[in-house]
Amino acid sequence: MKAVYVGERVKQEPGLKSIFLAGPSPRGDKGYNWRPDALSILRGLRFDGYVYLPLLDDGGWLKHFEKQMDWELEHLEKADVIAFWVPRDLETLPGLTTNIEFGMYLKSGKIVLGSPPEATNMRYMTRLAAMNDVFVSPTLDGTLRYAVEMTRGRH
Repeated sequence: MKAVYVGERVKQEPGLKSIFLAGPSPRGDKGYNWRPDALSILRGLRFDGYVYLPLLDDGGWLKHFEKQMDWELEHLEKADVIAFWVPRDLETLPGLTTNIEFGMYLKSGKIVLGSPPEATNMRYMTRLAAMNDVFVSPTLDGTLRYAVEMTRGRH
């Protein structure tokens, strides 16, 4: 597995699939950075492709907003699967950009949605997912298992 952090460029090897880890990101020291847990789960699932992460390896952001946004949009588009994990908390992980990205890719056939039961304001996204045959999981593990299966053509 190759983790590709925001700002990094890699030439993707033919035959290797990719997953973009979409969802709310912490701002400064507020909020839970769930992506290290996601990487651990993907290693345990023996995912052997690329994982696109919209944060630096220290959990921070690029200094230039436009470069951050351009990298994210490019890698959302090139990803084989977009795994949305939305542990929404309106104070620490509101996920406003996540909502837009989810809408952009809702009908793409390449997304999976996960959200813990305690996440706030997820009814709309969950219902849209169900209306569009998007798999929904209440756990990060379940979300990523399905994403990996999608990359292997088994979903």
